[in-house]
Amino acid sequence: MYPAGRLDRDSEGLVVLTNDGKLQHRITAPNKKLPKTYRVQVEGEPIKTVLTSLRNGVMLNDGPAIPARTRRIGAPDIAERQPPVRFGKHIPTTWLDLILTKGCNRQVRRMTATVGQPTLCLIRIAIGPWRFDGLAPGEHGAVLSITRPRNS
Repeated sequence: MYPAGRLDRDSEGLVVLTNDGKLQHRITAPNKKLPKTYRVQVEGEPIKTVLTSLRNGVMLNDGPAIPARTRRIGAPDIAERQPPVRFGKHIPTTWLDLILTKGCNRQVRRMTATVGQPTLCLIRIAIGPWRFDGLAPGEHGAVLSITRPRNS
């Protein structure tokens, strides 16, 4: 089994494991543009121009980021992290759903930092049609079995 994609040390969420090379390529190849959905907790309360910047794509140090579908959401029902993400509870936070079709190293974190809203918590909840719903930390979901027709 091989992971199709990866998460950095400070992130959590869905990772697809497969022994199907074609599926692994479909998930990870930048030219396939398979959407990846993230729940992102950012510091502060983004104003409309910040969300518009994320939707239009921001300029990063290594070039422009691909535009992300972005929407503000309510706080999700997730387990408390240990240790907590941060201790300063007096600063407001906001949760966003961000969907990228092409990502590179720590792209979500770099995008939110560029617009002045640093990422506090990052959870990948979907890769294309595969979703991660209702799993506690350390749990795993159902095994997917994909059958292909035999060549006759």
